[in-house]
Amino acid sequence: MDLIESYGWNAHFAAAIAALGTTELVPARVIEEQRGMYRIMMATGERRVEIVGRLRLSGTLPAVGDWVAVRPAAGDDGGSIQHVLERQTKISRKVAGKTSREQVLAANLDTVFMVTSCNEDFSPRRIERYLTMIWESGARPVVLLNKSDLVDDSGSLSVEAQAVALGVAVHAVCAKSADGLGPLLPYLEVGRTIALIGSSGVGKSTIVNRLMGEDVQDVKEMRDDDAKGRHTTRSRQLFLLPTGALVLDTPGLRELALWITDSGLGQTFADIEQLAEGCRFQNCAHGSEPDCAVASAVEAGRLAADRLESYHKLRRELEYIERKADPEAQADEKRRWREIQKNVRDGRKKGWFPR
Repeated sequence: MDLIESYGWNAHFAAAIAALGTTELVPARVIEEQRGMYRIMMATGERRVEIVGRLRLSGTLPAVGDWVAVRPAAGDDGGSIQHVLERQTKISRKVAGKTSREQVLAANLDTVFMVTSCNEDFSPRRIERYLTMIWESGARPVVLLNKSDLVDDSGSLSVEAQAVALGVAVHAVCAKSADGLGPLLPYLEVGRTIALIGSSGVGKSTIVNRLMGEDVQDVKEMRDDDAKGRHTTRSRQLFLLPTGALVLDTPGLRELALWITDSGLGQTFADIEQLAEGCRFQNCAHGSEPDCAVASAVEAGRLAADRLESYHKLRRELEYIERKADPEAQADEKRRWREIQKNVRDGRKKGWFPR
């Protein structure tokens, strides 16, 4: 296996770059973003490159994990990303703040480890929110309950997590001592890409270090005042594991605003979706409507009331983002074309373009 194949190159991406119809560009995978520059892995090794202006203007920015078409500069370093190849999967959120725009956190993932810890960070509601995002990405979610040494009975937390992570594997681990990491090996096959996401300080970087067999990421001890870990990872970075899999560490997400989803919410709350099939009205909101099978399940104790409340909350949030995203996208497109037209006018004044 050559270097590029070891980073997950496959027939899908080979067809995508062949469709560009040029031999001047070479494939590469983005392994880290560094303040507008990108570290990539090519068949000949690692380089630092930038992106061409039209990609920046279009807003089609590469994410870590993306496969891209690169025009290498002469020598051993430099060059430019010309195209972002079609993604097989992508994990996205709404950008922080009031603006409704998509931020792609990582691309071309096979499995996503949603990491939480067995202390104050543990929250079934947070697990539901992360799973909605992961299911929508197209990747396979797995829940890791890290720092199992902090509780006497991690098994009860696993049961609680499994109750909201329907059809998803849940593993209790202790990355500090490497206890419980053995069951993760089936996910770490050659050429597969795994990402770790979760709040700051849940131990994602420690897990990466254990999987790598060496300390490649800085870690810090928990704070004494609130038993929470400290934020250490500053950028998303892709590592090649000894098993031949690739693992992507991500900074902790202080704000996890979901992006528009077609199926993520339904997959996370498959139990509610199944119950809804028995509702009298097809567009039942599962509130005060008559003959609501979901409300009946809550009354009978077959569905937790706080789970239904979480479902309503996430659905309202997603509906709001979807309503807001369309006009903002149109405004962004107008701003982008105004910028392009201004650049053309400036270029003509300087003699760069013909009149």
